[in-house]
Amino acid sequence: MGGGATRLYSTLSGGRSRSLPVPPSHLTRQHHADREPEPSFCKVNTSPSGSPMCDQDPLEQELLRECEEALRSRPPRFHRHFVHCGGGQGAPSSLIRVMQWNILAQALGEGADCFVRCPMEALSWPERKYLILEEILTYRPHILCLQEVDHYYDTFQPSLRNLGYSGNFFPKPCSLCLDIEGNNGPDGCALFFDESRFEFLDSVSVRLSAMLIPTNQIAVVTKLRCRTTGRCVFVAVTHLKARSGWERLRSAQGSDLLSHLQNLVRGHPPGGTPPPPPDVSDTPLIVCGDFNAAPSEEVYRCFATSPLRLDSAYKKLSRDGSTEPRFTSWKVRPSGECCSTLDYIWYTQDSLHVDAVLDMPTEEQIGPNRLPSFNYPSDHLSLICDFSFKGERVNA
Repeated sequence: MGGGATRLYSTLSGGRSRSLPVPPSHLTRQHHADREPEPSFCKVNTSPSGSPMCDQDPLEQELLRECEEALRSRPPRFHRHFVHCGGGQGAPSSLIRVMQWNILAQALGEGADCFVRCPMEALSWPERKYLILEEILTYRPHILCLQEVDHYYDTFQPSLRNLGYSGNFFPKPCSLCLDIEGNNGPDGCALFFDESRFEFLDSVSVRLSAMLIPTNQIAVVTKLRCRTTGRCVFVAVTHLKARSGWERLRSAQGSDLLSHLQNLVRGHPPGGTPPPPPDVSDTPLIVCGDFNAAPSEEVYRCFATSPLRLDSAYKKLSRDGSTEPRFTSWKVRPSGECCSTLDYIWYTQDSLHVDAVLDMPTEEQIGPNRLPSFNYPSDHLSLICDFSFKGERVNA
């Protein structure tokens, strides 16, 4: 991500911790020979010239080289910066980085979504997959929540497994991808976690219902234990019904998801008798998703007023801490231009603190053709937050 990214990470960690990875300077298709990685993020190794080098895993180095080679002809990616939130509770070494991202299913991008200002060449999978992997490698989240994944088994599972991630994938029961010629199978939600940072405890896949009728929308909920603090956390990834006119269905799906989450955090199995409110467990919850809903919709209000005491992390970008970003998705279809906020990272505000949030690119960075594009692989932007446990303890 270049020298700007090195400064970004240096600021985030205070120059003390190696727990949040340093994005290598060659990740963008630009040369910054005068900018070296911050020594505080590097193990004690030096290049032949005597400059500090980050001691990366050979498999990660190989993937980075593949990205660089595949994307050599593409314009540079967006440079984004972290906004720091006051009153951080945790030591830099114990921050938890979470990424939420609808990566755009390949079959939908090429065959159904009709991005009228995006050249088909920009959607070519042999290159676009490296744009997606580059974004993940740049920020190296500890927890990664993805929607519209239709290349899980042939791309993301093997690539991320080599980087130390374990994952769960749940396809949509009636994925639109299956109707498109040359598809790679159904799209769905995937949840990955860094095994060096988290211990897997349990996971459940949920087909969301509306008025007791199963729908085509889904969620994956995983329980993890942080190896640094010993604390447990539930993480959920979901993708609700798209398009205008389906607001009531989204609200019902959101209510069903909240019911499942309340049962899980209170120790009740799926389908069990709902527990009485509001005795919520002290195990925190992070919910990432493409809700396909603006903040004015009922499903947003359901999450904001839930007994689970959830708050939206990206409100931290606003001056008063109460307003969502102007957009998380910006595209142009035959029906017109759509600039909207659809994606969220919800968290238990009583148990977790937001330490930093990655800002949104500017309209100028996105460009007149909007998203996706040659330098960004999806019509949705990635959301990234650094969390810490409130009143955390660090294991010896």
